Amino acid sequence: MSLIDSHCHLDDDRFDENRDQVIARAMQQGIEQIVMPATTVNRWDKIKQIAGQYHNVYPAYGLHPMFVEQHQTSHLQELDEWLDREKPIAVGECGLDFFHGRADEKRQLQLFIEQLQLAKNHHLPVIVHVRKAMDQVINLIRQYRPAAGVIHSFAGSLQQAQQLLDLNFKLGIAATVDFQRARKLRDVVAKIDEHGLLVESDAPDQPGAQHRDELNEPAFIVEHFQTMVKLRETSEQHLSDVLRRNSNKLFKFPEN
Repeated sequence: MSLIDSHCHLDDDRFDENRDQVIARAMQQGIEQIVMPATTVNRWDKIKQIAGQYHNVYPAYGLHPMFVEQHQTSHLQELDEWLDREKPIAVGECGLDFFHGRADEKRQLQLFIEQLQLAKNHHLPVIVHVRKAMDQVINLIRQYRPAAGVIHSFAGSLQQAQQLLDLNFKLGIAATVDFQRARKLRDVVAKIDEHGLLVESDAPDQPGAQHRDELNEPAFIVEHFQTMVKLRETSEQHLSDVLRRNSNKLFKFPEN
């Protein structure tokens, strides 16, 4: 059995003291590849450095909506040039986040739309962050039509999940699925077509039920992967094969 962590912030400063060990533990658990998305322009160099250091870590570059106050219009031009020069596997992390209100909605929309267009122009999938904006994001994806993408840490309804699959998007399933109270997400995982699923850690955040108050890491995805297996009433081997195939289809990992 092998897995791909489709969303992990290995560049986070909290990993600086033990990044080698974190990656080694992941590989011991069968996590063969890790996707590392960016949040702000000042993280891109570090992400590039880490991806260059580890053969199984792949970078994506983008501007995260939670850091909208740090983004400048010029960063979009820099991103365009960076994508052209560095040839990452995706654009992101980008999206919309209205968890704390919509005071900066206009600016978030501008940044997200521009990144959707960059993904389309560069023929890259897009890694999308969404909170309190799922229908809006779906409508924008339908309007701007990037070739493919993933909604990371998906938390929407079965109907929204199906709309996204119809738009050639996949759903990143994080450790939230471990919690019994996440009934809507567990229903999606149980019922949606298997070709729409990915598994992710979102480390160092979003630890699962067995790791409350711990720093999350990619090795832990094995636990909520097993929850997904139970929900879908399938075998570990079958689901790991499916998830690996889905990730490869979306990200088109280059040969090492």
